[in-house]
Amino acid sequence: MDLGLIRLRRMVGVFAPGRVLNRRLAHSQLMGSLLWGMSHALLEGTLMDTHEGKWANASLADYLVPVNADVPDIIVDTIEMEDKVVNPLGVKGVGEIGVVGAAAAIANAVYHATAVGVQHLPIRIEDML
Repeated sequence: MDLGLIRLRRMVGVFAPGRVLNRRLAHSQLMGSLLWGMSHALLEGTLMDTHEGKWANASLADYLVPVNADVPDIIVDTIEMEDKVVNPLGVKGVGEIGVVGAAAAIANAVYHATAVGVQHLPIRIEDML
């Protein structure tokens, strides 16, 4: 707490993607999109060098992306629901649906844990101090 670091211990995502044709593939896609949301909330962000008028982190050497040490335990589950409105098979794409609420959920958890309401992403150490 004294350092202002944010670490996730667990992420849980439950989704209703309609009829799941390939459970393993859907699980992998949803897990990846949850990680993308975590990365958006805590790591990824472009910084502008206003003096030089260019990006300060223009390469992957300077742009933060999550590595294995950043990844928490992730639980992904799906609830199969019959949905004939979308198409006759009742299938939908699950590629990026996990990213939708992940960053907001993390920001909300940070607020409840610290009483610091951050209005921008990514949430930085400076915001916590």
